[in-house]
Amino acid sequence: MGSSDEFAIRGPSLGLVVWDGVLFVTPTKGSTASGVATSALQNPLSGIMLISHKPCPWDAKEMIGLGVNIDHVATVRQARKTDEPDPVWAASEAELGGADCITFHLREDRRHVNDRDARVLRQTVGVKLNMEMSIAEEIVDIACELRPGQCTLVPERREELTTEGGLDVIKHLDRVRQAVSRLSEVGIRVSAFIEPDVAQIEASAEVGFKAVELWTGGFAHAREAAEIDVALDALRKGIETGHRVGLEVHGGHGLTYRNIAPIAALSGFSEFNIGHSIVSRAVFVGMREAVKEMKRLLAQFAAR
Repeated sequence: MGSSDEFAIRGPSLGLVVWDGVLFVTPTKGSTASGVATSALQNPLSGIMLISHKPCPWDAKEMIGLGVNIDHVATVRQARKTDEPDPVWAASEAELGGADCITFHLREDRRHVNDRDARVLRQTVGVKLNMEMSIAEEIVDIACELRPGQCTLVPERREELTTEGGLDVIKHLDRVRQAVSRLSEVGIRVSAFIEPDVAQIEASAEVGFKAVELWTGGFAHAREAAEIDVALDALRKGIETGHRVGLEVHGGHGLTYRNIAPIAALSGFSEFNIGHSIVSRAVFVGMREAVKEMKRLLAQFAAR
């Protein structure tokens, strides 16, 4: 394991972090490895050794989660209508690199991820599985059958290259409410992919979403300093609003290794979903290393 590799396993009362080749057990906020050593001896974990006594660099429960979207691995496969590269293998490699979540979008036109992929991902992914989806009845039926850990409702237009902008929860209030209700009834946590708009966030809470993923495209597409500041301010307000109405707040769209720093530095995000940039980097360094690199950036720039 490299000197700066890290990953975390989080639970309601226990966090395990590997940092600099050292396993830290962090059952409480502010725990140090040396302070936990006694607890580890009193409650031994089979096959695990605490091999160094160092302060844990962060509280595992406060780490920003990384969801890796593997759609564009399937895009490459579909370019030749063949069986490789397999997005399921990509998901496994992403997990080994430290991904906290695997995200895929089962589109109505099946342009990249297909039904077989969705089924095998559900059977094999060991971390949270997040299915992006439209509110079309056929797709809701599939999601209810698959029962991934989370479904994120997104807008979908066949002519777009990728999802642009957020779901208009207010405009489609009744249909969205029905989809959220059906998914929630079978135990799926439901998130809304929306723009950082106060009214949309409040409407998301009202119809029963448990989380919102704020569209970061306004920031990612901005080029002038003034535009970037406006986009960051909108995201800050969106995060504050989400927490005020009791929602978990995620972020995603257009995030890259080059622009992640100011977004990761915003306090209040609990998870980012990043796909194209990680898949692009993986072409050169492999999926496992590409995920590790993004994890390191999130740890480096995360708000303290």
